[in-house]
Amino acid sequence: MTSTLPPLADILDLVPDAVCVVDPEGRFLFVSSAFTRIFGYAPEEVMGLKSFDLIHPDDRDATVRQAMSVMAGTDQRHFRNRYIHKRGHVVDIQWSARWLPEYGVRIAIAHDVSELRRVERELERRASQDELTGLANRHRLEEELREAIARARRDDTVLALLYIDLDGFKGVNDRGGHAVGDKLLQEVSTRMQQGLHHGDLVARVGGDEFIALLQGCRDVEAARTIAADLRERAQRLYSMPDGVYQLQASIGIACYPANGTSAAALIDHADRAMYADKRRNAASRRLSG
Repeated sequence: MTSTLPPLADILDLVPDAVCVVDPEGRFLFVSSAFTRIFGYAPEEVMGLKSFDLIHPDDRDATVRQAMSVMAGTDQRHFRNRYIHKRGHVVDIQWSARWLPEYGVRIAIAHDVSELRRVERELERRASQDELTGLANRHRLEEELREAIARARRDDTVLALLYIDLDGFKGVNDRGGHAVGDKLLQEVSTRMQQGLHHGDLVARVGGDEFIALLQGCRDVEAARTIAADLRERAQRLYSMPDGVYQLQASIGIACYPANGTSAAALIDHADRAMYADKRRNAASRRLSG
């Protein structure tokens, strides 16, 4: 029996990734059958259409630039963009592409990385977000603070940090258990977010410790005003299933550049100021008691 090679299209139809051939303007000349599985369109539906018309609007300019780079002779193996599926949802794609000038076409292979991108986004979220409260975590705070310091240095502006500690939180856990303590922390987080201006950030950096980054703060007096408001919000009564709770809040303030010019220096200054405030609050409660 003599073996012969089948048509190339029949071979490509077995490839799980979509093989596409487009002209210099990006019009489809050929797509393999996997195109339907990935993008939702049958091959005959896209023949003659511009591939750019199916791209997510936010990714079109970058994709056009990438196509020009490929046609200038740079092979592309790991370019990512988003397409709009025929059913309307977004598909994340990773491309390998090459320009064949002797034929006047670009050949590209589309690999669906939607699930990989979902996992990446989830890992990014977990790396920057406190699981219990949904607030930023210490890692994200430090990144945001470094960027805020760079802007303040460039624009010759001021920013402030508030280091907030909840006094009496251990008693909540002792009385109501950790479930009540967790619920109270979630409520505190909501109150703090409501007390900040747009563009400010609050992060949970410890069990009952928070840091607020005030990027548009004019001076220490403005920071004190916001701190007083957050203190009042934190000290309002909390109605829990097993009864009513009340906490106190100790807050330390640090301003850039007066109290430090690095993220570590500002956090350290605000931390020490918070403990000084805690000692004053404890002394005041002893005198009033």
